[in-house]
Amino acid sequence: MDLTATLQRIAERVRPHLVEGKVAGYIPALARVDPSKFGIAVVTVDGEVATAGDALVPFSIQSISKVFTLTLALGELGDELWKRIGREPSGSSFNSIVQLEREHGIPRNPFINAGAIVVTDVLLEGRPPEAVINEILGFLQRLADDPDVSIDDEVARSEAETGHRNFSLAHFLSAFGQLKNPVESALAVYFHQCALSMTCVQLARAGLFLSAGGRDPLTGLEVVRPERARRINALMLTCGHYDASGDVAFRIGLPGKSGVGGGILAIVPRKAAIAVWSPGLNANGNSHAGTIALELLAAEMGWSVF
Repeated sequence: MDLTATLQRIAERVRPHLVEGKVAGYIPALARVDPSKFGIAVVTVDGEVATAGDALVPFSIQSISKVFTLTLALGELGDELWKRIGREPSGSSFNSIVQLEREHGIPRNPFINAGAIVVTDVLLEGRPPEAVINEILGFLQRLADDPDVSIDDEVARSEAETGHRNFSLAHFLSAFGQLKNPVESALAVYFHQCALSMTCVQLARAGLFLSAGGRDPLTGLEVVRPERARRINALMLTCGHYDASGDVAFRIGLPGKSGVGGGILAIVPRKAAIAVWSPGLNANGNSHAGTIALELLAAEMGWSVF
């Protein structure tokens, strides 16, 4: 099957849906993004790259970055990390304060905001935020095999200026003894990782190691052990789309992680990594047209973990 032709057909089929979602207006730098944009890229484990639409336009990956910081934190702390963070779907908003208080400061999983802030705290380990930000950026550049991966400073500033809920979450975590570093340091890292700017091609390439048992199939570099890659994929499947994770697993059947910038990274084990971007979001904060595109692609290619 011609993968590029398939992606181009899907891009045409989702075009009418681009106007149905709403951009993330609560982050000023994202509120200005053109909602008519749509890009999709597939990178296979044998190196084929197929694209359609705006697949070479950089966008803010936002919460998709949590997959990569989790990978780094597991490398630092191993399974000790799970003493500080759960592995269950939240069933609540990704920035719920009520749930965090009720559960005594233990975030449900590493993909909701509170869990990701704990992950950044693990990466800090007494180091200055600038060093950790550079480590995360360098990690993504190596995984994407592209030095052009960057951090959008305007988005990072916008996040810091309007991220009152995240400050609240971080202070809750600190009050429960869950942060070992200052709130300001953890959030400086968190806001900058969310402001990573990547194209669909770069993002799919960066996620390819999760399609191949933790090893980059194109360079041979082992990023994580196979059992750890399986666990990251499992968390993406069960927790990667906020409180719509169950519905997305039902409709698409692939591990994935979304971000409010409109991107989604999806993993096809032993076959490929997919990145799709459409800024308009549905009520759960996931890309509306992007989710439809992934459902169409999974159905047409017969890609599913089930």
